[in-house]
Amino acid sequence: MKLLDSDTCIGILRGRVEVLQRRAAETDEIVTSWVSASELFFGAAKSAHPEANSALVVRFLNTLPVLGPDLASARLFGELKARLAHSGRLVADADLFIAAISLSRGATLVTGNRKHYDRIPGLALENWLRA
Repeated sequence: MKLLDSDTCIGILRGRVEVLQRRAAETDEIVTSWVSASELFFGAAKSAHPEANSALVVRFLNTLPVLGPDLASARLFGELKARLAHSGRLVADADLFIAAISLSRGATLVTGNRKHYDRIPGLALENWLRA
């Protein structure tokens, strides 16, 4: 399973559809998270064309499963946040929620934002948008 981070979703929405099409043929399941979906809707709402961009986000999100929170990811979020706080290497809650969902589902996180996720042990990362 590959879990798309917000930046990858944005890249696809901005015209990199071939990335998703090519990878879909190679991957058993492509999903995103409720956190990334929320970030996409926020971006659409603050854009110059909120209605059109929100409609685009809806069409995109209707093409793949959106994973919600569950007890496993909530527990993992709490454990990871405590561990990172203890080491003084905190990560933004949104990124930590995404990482916890990815880890709890055994998914590889597809992102271009490695610096946000490199501090999280055991998290598998891929970058589909890198040239």
